[in-house]
Amino acid sequence: MKRAVRSPHAPLPMGPFSQAIVAGGFVFVSALLAEDVTTGKLVQDDIEAETRQVMDNLQAILREAGVDFSHAVKCSIFLKDMNDYGRVNKVYSSYFREPYPARETIQVADLPKHVNIEISVIAVQE
Repeated sequence: MKRAVRSPHAPLPMGPFSQAIVAGGFVFVSALLAEDVTTGKLVQDDIEAETRQVMDNLQAILREAGVDFSHAVKCSIFLKDMNDYGRVNKVYSSYFREPYPARETIQVADLPKHVNIEISVIAVQE
């Protein structure tokens, strides 16, 4: 059995997918962009602000599912420019404590709406 998660504090999906799905004791959060839901605008002024907005959006969805970043077991980061890796880590690390979730960071040619970063999370419900 699975159920969709919908947080009013995170952007709506841009296509036929859910913000997150809860199934089998896990929360699967779709990759998110840095959209500020209060303004409806993308945050793209710098990679740190963009990363912070993505993480805040992810946090809102995790909370709606009844978990938080301490439940995260896997994150996937998609970056347009790997030169931003250090600055992304600076912001990203402020949302987690050890043991950190498993993670991969992948450089891509482009992302939806031409953003610089997109992040997805898998969390466990414990």
